[in-house]
Amino acid sequence: MAHRGETLHKDVCCIADLKKMGSSRLAPMVRDYYNGGAMDLITLNENETAYDRYKIRPRVLINVDQIDTSTEFLGSKVSLPFGFSPAASMKLAHPDGELATSRAAAKFGLAMGLSSYSNYPLEEVAAQGTGNPYVMQMCVLRDRSITLQLLDRAEKAGYKALFLSVDVPVLGKRINEYRNEYTIPDDMSWPNILSHGADHSDRTDYVTTPEDIELAIKYGIDGIVISNHGGRQLDGMPSTLDALRVCAPVAKGRIPIAVDGGIRRGSDIFKALALGASFCFVGRIPFWGLAVCVCFSCFSILFGTDQIQYNGQEGVELAIKILRQELRITMALAG
Repeated sequence: MAHRGETLHKDVCCIADLKKMGSSRLAPMVRDYYNGGAMDLITLNENETAYDRYKIRPRVLINVDQIDTSTEFLGSKVSLPFGFSPAASMKLAHPDGELATSRAAAKFGLAMGLSSYSNYPLEEVAAQGTGNPYVMQMCVLRDRSITLQLLDRAEKAGYKALFLSVDVPVLGKRINEYRNEYTIPDDMSWPNILSHGADHSDRTDYVTTPEDIELAIKYGIDGIVISNHGGRQLDGMPSTLDALRVCAPVAKGRIPIAVDGGIRRGSDIFKALALGASFCFVGRIPFWGLAVCVCFSCFSILFGTDQIQYNGQEGVELAIKILRQELRITMALAG
């Protein structure tokens, strides 16, 4: 029906559909790694359900004929107020991994954060861009030479900023990784940190209290991402949306603040912006998009079985289109 709006995919109408389909095409070990979190998954689930507790108060009799979703991030204009969080080992979801995600971000003019634990070199990922902003994630490692080479390479490759992860003095207890004896394949590496082996990081920035905001401002940080690592570190801490609500008043007018974690709908993005975020990040959604475009199980990738591959970029683009469509509808209906 013409008045219903564009049908983006006959089987995937929302991110929940994308998660269901993408997850079904991953090996159990990989699926649990992507979708799981620390301990009893209290914080992981709360990240999502928190959005259900906040309601939108729509205004009517307002002209919403021209909806503009564009904004600015790190001095660059972007088409939507959300981008991709840094997340490790995307090649587990699709052989094109971070390259496909980067091409999708570039096509839609989105910001993209790249994990130090990317399976492709940071130079190759940024080379897929078309002027959209890229950010490099890193942790403070004991071997400072790794940190220095990463900084130097990211600057030369045109990355706009550095996401410094500050939430991992130790690794959270992720029970599914114990049960599955999670590891990455022998032929998969992390070229940005010149390392190889079991994956111990998919870190995004983590600041969740007003006191942390004040500390970040004191130390001259240029911006903050409210994150709890997707519920993968300390289980039982508040959702990122609840943390945003108490942190945003402290940051307002002093430092830009973004939020990461639990976003599954365009209306979630709307709510985060309404509660004080200047930008949003999504981490797991690109994984599900990549996985949707793999014909057979991820076991084939892990163990080298021949298979027909679909374009991973298309799955990530579908995710972007879904969120964009829902955000525009929410903006219009909310006035």
